[in-house]
Amino acid sequence: MEEQNITRLNLEGKELILIGTAHVSRQSAEQVKQVIEAEKPDAVCVELDEQRYNAVIKDNQWKDMDIFKVIKEKKATLLLMNLLISSFQKKMAKQFGIKPGQEMIQGIESANEYGAEIVLADRNIQITFARIWHQIGFWGKAKLMTSIVASIFSKEQVTEEDLERMKSEDMLNSVLEEFTRAFPKLKVPLIDERDQYLAQMIKDAPGKKIVAVLGAAHIPGIKEEIKKDQNLDALCEKPPKSKIPKILGWSIPLLIISIIAFTLFSNPAAGMQQIISWVLWNGSFSALGALIAFGHPIAILTALVVAPLSSLSPLLAAGWFAGIAQTYFRRPNVSDFESLSEDVYNFKGFRDNKVSRILLVVVMSNIGSTIGTLIGGADVIRLFLQNLL
Repeated sequence: MEEQNITRLNLEGKELILIGTAHVSRQSAEQVKQVIEAEKPDAVCVELDEQRYNAVIKDNQWKDMDIFKVIKEKKATLLLMNLLISSFQKKMAKQFGIKPGQEMIQGIESANEYGAEIVLADRNIQITFARIWHQIGFWGKAKLMTSIVASIFSKEQVTEEDLERMKSEDMLNSVLEEFTRAFPKLKVPLIDERDQYLAQMIKDAPGKKIVAVLGAAHIPGIKEEIKKDQNLDALCEKPPKSKIPKILGWSIPLLIISIIAFTLFSNPAAGMQQIISWVLWNGSFSALGALIAFGHPIAILTALVVAPLSSLSPLLAAGWFAGIAQTYFRRPNVSDFESLSEDVYNFKGFRDNKVSRILLVVVMSNIGSTIGTLIGGADVIRLFLQNLL
């Protein structure tokens, strides 16, 4: 059997067989089947957590999504980011006529066929996202989202030979070096910490012979980290939330309200001018965000009306109300949920799918409201200072 992309380790009386795969490679899926068939391991570790495991084995996962609940729980941005990232894999997988994650599906099917225990060896995706989001800062987030969106709508084709070549360690090292230069803070939670988590889960898997199906990018790190004992509890800790957004969330509205109240008392005409400026800047930018997201006219109007008020409370957001209005007047049907994962990798599908459009309306309305708050707040302060002079 061909040993390319296979790493064999002996550790603490166990034989560990690591298969380095490309997540959209037909050859990877075939190799996984061959290795498990030949080795008949006691356990098969796959680079999935429970959430992604359910996603790859359930084709109807989107049918069960409650869009109102997503908006209410403030998960629209997270879900949108998740969709954007997964759509890049789907785009390449469609090019090669296979399902994304087919090598993981093959690992699960072969494990079941030969009676091996399945181990979901990866860290919870929500924890990984939370730690990434905490690490990269505001501009890093903007750069990351821009890069993801650009990669989705890019027309550049990747050959299957390119994918197979990426599974060699030399190619991988150069890719990771480039990746680290672009997003230096992102590599730690996305690659390094998961190498540690995966290594410990593989080492703790039951039985004497373990096969692990892994993205090739993790193999070099796992080979090093598996020699050490890893603290899984520490790796699964969610980063502490910064108090700064909460402080700003309350202090800025209180400052704006205090300034307008003082100006109204001392100069009612100037105070009214401040109110008009606040309303216009906040409402118009939030409405513009909903418009850019191809929102329903009522959703755009909702953003226009709600943003000046929601910006004065950290507990509210204009995008939530605009998203609910969009959902009410453009309620998604079953086909929208079924086609969501396919639609998000091209602009027309992204625009036309009612689910992705709702998410866009929420996110863009909130971004517009934030910009309007900054500009409107600055204008309120300008008028206040002008009145004092």
